[in-house]
Amino acid sequence: MSLRLSTVILPVDRWHEGARAKWQRAEELGFHAAYTYDHLSWRTFRDGPWFGALPTLTAAATATERLRLGTLVTSPNFRHPVTLAKELITLDDVSDGRITLGIGAGGNGFDATVLGQEAWTPRERADRFGEFVPLLDRLLTEDAVTHEGDFYSAVEARNIPGCVQRPRLPFAVAATGPRGLRLAARYGQAWVTTGDPKLFEEGTPEQSVAALRGQIERLGAACAEIGRDAAPLDKVLLMGFTPDRDRPLESVDAFVDFAGRHRDLGFTELVIHWPIPDSDFAADQGAFEKIATEALPQLH
Repeated sequence: MSLRLSTVILPVDRWHEGARAKWQRAEELGFHAAYTYDHLSWRTFRDGPWFGALPTLTAAATATERLRLGTLVTSPNFRHPVTLAKELITLDDVSDGRITLGIGAGGNGFDATVLGQEAWTPRERADRFGEFVPLLDRLLTEDAVTHEGDFYSAVEARNIPGCVQRPRLPFAVAATGPRGLRLAARYGQAWVTTGDPKLFEEGTPEQSVAALRGQIERLGAACAEIGRDAAPLDKVLLMGFTPDRDRPLESVDAFVDFAGRHRDLGFTELVIHWPIPDSDFAADQGAFEKIATEALPQLH
C-alpha cells in the first residue's frame, strides 16, 4: 500500500481572513486529505480564536472539489451519537462523499469539563467510547435506530437517506489501549496514533519507532481475534507528538528519512500540521509546501 500525505488545519483563522485559502491551498498542493481538530478549545490556543470543526469542514467542502476532509479527532467529550450522526450525514452529502470521521475516546482537557461535568476517568472514557462507536455505526447505516445504553440512548432516530459513502463514511479510530484497538479492528477503516506520549519529552526517535511497532502489532492481534486481516486497514500517524517533534518538517530530506522509517513499520498515511506562526506548530511555510509536493515521489 503506497504512503499518502495529509495535513491538519487547526480552526484558528476566520474563514474570510485566511482559512478558506488554506483549505484550497491544501488541495492545490495535492494532499490526500485535510483534517481539523474537533475541540471547543485546545491547549495553548484556548484564549485565542478557535472555530467549530463541523461548520469549518462544511465550508471547506464547498470550497474544494477533490480533497478528502475529516476530523482528527471527534470524541464523546461533548458529542452525542444521535446529533453527531445527523451532522455527519449532512456533511457527507455536502462534500459528495469526501468525509472521514476520525474518532477517539477523548481526554482530560478543556472539553472534558466545559459542559459542567467532572472529567471522566480513563476507564469511564473507555466505557463511553465502547458504547459511542457501535451506536454511531448503527445510526449511520440504519434508517431508524432505537437504543438504550448505559450512557447514550436513541428513540426511533431517523437518518434517511444515510451517507453518500456506503455503507457509511469511514471511521479512523484513534486508539492505543486494548479496548480501543478492538474497536478499531471491528469498526475502523483506518487506525490513528500519535505515538507513545510517555516518550515525547525524553524519549528517542528509536524508542518511538519501537513503541509504534508494538502498537501496530497489538492492532494486528486485535484484528486476528475477530478474523480480520489487518493489512488493508489504513494506519495513520498524526505527526508532531513523537520525540522527533518538528524536525521532519525542516527539509525534504529530513521528512523523507522520517517517512521512510514509518512507512517501513506499516503506516499508510502521515499527517502534518499546517504551520501556525508563534505556536508549537511553527514551521517554514516554504519548506512545508516543498515537502507536500516533493517528498512522496522520493519514497515510491
